[in-house]
Amino acid sequence: MEVLRVSLWFGLLLAKCIQAAPELFESEKKQLTSQDIQALPAESSHLFEFGSLSGSVAANRPCKVYPGDVDWPSDETWTALNQAVDGNLLKPHPRASVCYDGPYYDAAECSKISANWTNSYIHLEDPIEMFSPVYQGLTCSPPNIYDSKGCTMGGFPMYVINATTPKHVQAGINFARNTGVRLVVKNTGHDFSGKSGGADSLSIWTRHFKEIQYIPEYEGEASGYSGAAFKCGTGVQAFEIYKAASEKGKVVVGGEGQTVGVMGGYIQGGGHSPLSSIYGTGADQVLAFEVVTSDGQFVTADFTQNTDLFWALRGGGGSTFGVATSVTVKAFPDVQTTASRFTFDTTTVGNDTFWAGVRTYFDYFPNNADLGTYAYFVLLPNNPKTGVWTFQMTPFFAPNKTLAETEAILEPWLTQLDALGIKVDPNITHYDSFYPAWVQSFPLEVIQKVNAASGSRLFPRANFEDPELLNTTFANIRLSSERNRVIVGFNIKAVSPDDPENAVNPAWRENVFFAIQSVRWNVNATTDQIWEARRNHTFGEMQRWRDISPGAGSYLAESDRLEPDFQQAFYGSKYPRLLELKRRFDPNDVFYAVTAVGSEFWHVVTANTLPSENGRLCRVNTTST
Repeated sequence: MEVLRVSLWFGLLLAKCIQAAPELFESEKKQLTSQDIQALPAESSHLFEFGSLSGSVAANRPCKVYPGDVDWPSDETWTALNQAVDGNLLKPHPRASVCYDGPYYDAAECSKISANWTNSYIHLEDPIEMFSPVYQGLTCSPPNIYDSKGCTMGGFPMYVINATTPKHVQAGINFARNTGVRLVVKNTGHDFSGKSGGADSLSIWTRHFKEIQYIPEYEGEASGYSGAAFKCGTGVQAFEIYKAASEKGKVVVGGEGQTVGVMGGYIQGGGHSPLSSIYGTGADQVLAFEVVTSDGQFVTADFTQNTDLFWALRGGGGSTFGVATSVTVKAFPDVQTTASRFTFDTTTVGNDTFWAGVRTYFDYFPNNADLGTYAYFVLLPNNPKTGVWTFQMTPFFAPNKTLAETEAILEPWLTQLDALGIKVDPNITHYDSFYPAWVQSFPLEVIQKVNAASGSRLFPRANFEDPELLNTTFANIRLSSERNRVIVGFNIKAVSPDDPENAVNPAWRENVFFAIQSVRWNVNATTDQIWEARRNHTFGEMQRWRDISPGAGSYLAESDRLEPDFQQAFYGSKYPRLLELKRRFDPNDVFYAVTAVGSEFWHVVTANTLPSENGRLCRVNTTST
């Protein structure tokens, strides 16, 4: 009897220490089986067979398979794929096709989408549209945005699986691996580099994995975490999880933008948040993934199983190691939050005074981040009119801070502004809870312009602790603004109190100022003119930022698609291990996304040479078939 008691006690203790991942959602129990494959037409069923992760590095095919190639699947084969995914295979057309002669022309619908084109919901709710349309190749835009002189698919996928179960994801991955068709993944498409695009590709659309489950007590010694958690489908967006958490008296680390797919590429790429200065990145919160790997297997990755895969998925980038269907993340007690929004510009003070006011703000970056605040501000050149520079705080966001505490944090800088003659009303508002503060503080983000590109830098604490380097940093930010670059700044740190071992870019751990700058060119610029603007941006303006922050990095989700040495910039010292894991978990290069791990061995061959997804994906040193 005593032996039985000891065995029972040991078993309970072991179960508590190991903490199995949460149970599968009902939708996740629908997985691809050998019976499903056998039920498909005999001539196509082999294309849905599972693969192996033990094979050699990808086949010898120089490019992915495209229409016109001898290996391009027949219509009957695509019909078999539709059967395998329960009728969820789509063949969409671009939203702007309604604006051009052809079978989809609709003047009323064209007028509607033309007026609302910058609204991000138009693009995230569509199976193929993307947040950065310039990387589609601009072959089908509303004429008032960019007259594409007609409409073709360009860099959009040809087919889309509207996935709602692992079975759909497995069938799509197996099909792409066995046929050689290019595979892409879209959640919301909220990415600055067009990673959800791919000409003539097959896309897996994960937006409709929407389940949310609250777990009051998640406990496991292996994870080092004990507390509340949420299990979420990968299609869950920021506004959805924030609302669900609020209803349980909790907060979850997620993006500032309401349309961000926080359980998809955001969390796999690291993910910064209004709560990051307190809890770290989005990836730091993950307790478990349910994911389909490149061999088509549906597995759990957490602290006790598939641990290398789990490490890579937490910060190593999306569309690289697998397609997740759900994520389990930590949840924390709800917090009071205080926010401030204000603006000042050069219409009431001279340029030198304006920049002196901005410069004084830079002195407070390390301390404000250490206090747990999150500042999101914009420097707008020639706005609202030529010759005027504007500073917008949109907002200064202080989770877990009272009104008095926030006033005390801002008071030294506001006093300096007043002494300079810069009068601002800080509009400080206190909220009892995080969710309403977030709703009121952050505007809906618009999609990227068709004639713009951006780049970013994670400026480390060292740039603000050395007085000379601080002045140099500010001078370079000012110079970029005076050269007509829009500057978006985040005063934030991303050090998790748990100090997790994951694939998050080490540059995040030193960051106190995440800055983005954008360049624009004439909407009707020639290819040569666009290249001139982009080269000046990447190797001129952005290089100055790199030169004053050697060894730092950039945030892969909000970055320059042409970032030189992206391996170091986006992944830092984690890259060698990530590349080794990429080769292990995707030996056949099923997954590809620009600037993702292993992407240096592939390139998109475009007709006009401009960076986009409108072309064949081929191995480097290969130009065509």
